[in-house]
Amino acid sequence: MNILIIGGGGVVGRKLASALVDRGHLMGRDITKITLADIADPELKAGSVHITGLACDITDPASVSEAITPETDVIYHLAAVVSAHAEEDFEAGMKINLDGTRNILERCRTLGTAPVVVFTSSIAVYGGDVPDPVGEQSFLNPQTSYGMQKAVGELMVNDYSRKGFVDGRAVRLPTISVRPGKPNRAASGFMSSILREPLNGQEAVCPVGEEFLHYYLSPRLCAENLVRTAEIEAGALGMNRVLQMPGRTWSIRQMIDAMTAVAGPDPARLIRWEKDEALLKIVGGWRFDIRADRALGLGLIADDSFEDNIRYYIEDDRG
Repeated sequence: MNILIIGGGGVVGRKLASALVDRGHLMGRDITKITLADIADPELKAGSVHITGLACDITDPASVSEAITPETDVIYHLAAVVSAHAEEDFEAGMKINLDGTRNILERCRTLGTAPVVVFTSSIAVYGGDVPDPVGEQSFLNPQTSYGMQKAVGELMVNDYSRKGFVDGRAVRLPTISVRPGKPNRAASGFMSSILREPLNGQEAVCPVGEEFLHYYLSPRLCAENLVRTAEIEAGALGMNRVLQMPGRTWSIRQMIDAMTAVAGPDPARLIRWEKDEALLKIVGGWRFDIRADRALGLGLIADDSFEDNIRYYIEDDRG
């Protein structure tokens, strides 16, 4: 089994690679090679599986052709310009999130090998005047350019699968928290930084009120769900290759209380509250009453509590 992770240099890509290495097999076959492709060559060597890094620019069809070969069995497409960046720089979002996705699917079409393609979409495809609860059968009404680009990607995955060019499946990721590393330009980045930094003894700013609700999943279970998504039988997906990845809805106050329950009261004292009206215009259009019944029925999972999310960060990533 030869696996390509595009966007493999990011947090989710690296965790996915580690989960696959630990597992050693996918879809009933031993994993023999994992390639992590990103705009800069990621370096990761671990376990018994051969892992290589590759520089890949998905806006360049030639670069995509180098990464996706006739031997590629499974492609995880995680690469994207994140939400706030895509909103600020419309052209970059279109080139990477939309044209880049089409370049990947077109390479698969021309190869004629119909690899499994797992595309990470986002809950940003929801929004606007759509009745609660929202889920896979709700009509899409994104309120950001990023959400629009992800919605178009979903439609392409469905159509390229219908035509037999790929065996595709798309999963709408919840906000992944607590993410390790440094802040990025995602509008949701503060939903990790207000916990990650205090857990590391650093001050953090919360730009929304403590009553703000959102839909979350831990990085550990996100990686596990991506593994499971590739293994779902195509027939079980039917005519809609898009799944809502399971998560849980928590308020900022509940998240901070969970951190206090696990790590004591000191980290919460490092949070400052300063509302950011520009950011609120983006995240205020996101929905939180989200259901993932079909994905749960197909074997995907959610965290039992946000305390688990905190524990996973401490166990897997802190320090």
